Amino acid sequence: MRVLVIGSGAREHALLLALQRDPSVTALMCAPGNAGTADIAEQRDVDAASTDDVVALVRDWTPDLVIIGPEVPLVLGVADAVRKVGVPCFGPSAAAAQIEGSKAFAKDIMAEAGVRTAHAEIVDTPAALDPAMDRFGPTWVVKDDRLAGGKGVVVSADRAVARDHAAELLEKGHPVLLESFLDGPEVSLFCLVDGETVVPLLPAQDHKRVGDDDSGPNTGGMGAYAPLPWLPDGMVEQIVRDVVEPVARQMVQRGCPFSGLLYAGLAIGKDGPAVVEFNCRFGDPETQVVLDLLDSPLGEVLNAVATGTLGELPPLRWKPGSSVTVVLAAENYPASPRTGDVITGAGIEGVLHAGTARNADGDLVSAGGRVLSIVGHGADLDAARADAYDKVGRITLRAGHFRTDIGKAAAEGRISL
Repeated sequence: MRVLVIGSGAREHALLLALQRDPSVTALMCAPGNAGTADIAEQRDVDAASTDDVVALVRDWTPDLVIIGPEVPLVLGVADAVRKVGVPCFGPSAAAAQIEGSKAFAKDIMAEAGVRTAHAEIVDTPAALDPAMDRFGPTWVVKDDRLAGGKGVVVSADRAVARDHAAELLEKGHPVLLESFLDGPEVSLFCLVDGETVVPLLPAQDHKRVGDDDSGPNTGGMGAYAPLPWLPDGMVEQIVRDVVEPVARQMVQRGCPFSGLLYAGLAIGKDGPAVVEFNCRFGDPETQVVLDLLDSPLGEVLNAVATGTLGELPPLRWKPGSSVTVVLAAENYPASPRTGDVITGAGIEGVLHAGTARNADGDLVSAGGRVLSIVGHGADLDAARADAYDKVGRITLRAGHFRTDIGKAAAEGRISL
């Protein structure tokens, strides 16, 4: 298969590395890609969110399979356009991608499917904000109802902080979603979905806040680990049965069947799993650890989803051990990250590129907020953490920062239900 991957982050780098291990994959293209993906795939500088650009590339390069990484092209219908020209595409239709593109849509689907989630209200005018906030607390969860790259959420016990975030969103014309707070440790479960057929991948846990011990603002994700030693046996099956399969059935009944990767973000509380959010694509940075542990050929797996044959796929195979990824971020991320700084030491196995480029002198430089994802592997979580942080220590980036506690609480047995 000739495989085209759309996107430019560490998620796409992880997808390409896994596809490279599949003997059925004979050629790889990444568009637009980054300085790291350029080492393993052809690249074209196209606008990933432009239907016309992507379709023109598909017609020119003639892939056998297209994989769309980011959420924005999916919400804008790029997958529909690729399928319209007769090429299998891994990624949901624009209608189905609304499960991430509109949190209100996702809440409606969950209500219809009988899936547990937080109580929520939509606020779309400043006058309605304070009365709505009175109905929540003592911890306020404020979300941008639209796509926000993982950074549109504020969770705070300080009403003023939560209100300021909501007011800022409303001033931009964005509807605000207020939610009740869900307690319990969080789980990211990626599921391959083909209509009503659901195949789960390994569960992972993301670390959203920028600083150690979950301090500071939310980010797109500062690291992740898999599998989860604290997750009880049978919990993945329970999540599939009680959450993902009912949602998949409901979307079929609505006339917008899901085809692609449905990402369930859940809190596992005393009453069992409850949905925090759904995403319509592989999550970043969880993809880096989940695909590091996948032993099945990824091209074959994703092609089965894209061609409607997921139900015929053999059971997935997984490597033993654990995987940890640590995100190296640029100065001032997640606010206004500094870019253009030279990076050294990144040419080692397990270093995946996100916000990178080459300058006029050919040096590797930072080009975004999350610059690199450094993946460590080991027999257990302690060994994987040691491997990841050893690699982090060999890389230099002016004022770059990272969390030192990715997977630490789980490794020390401090997470329980």
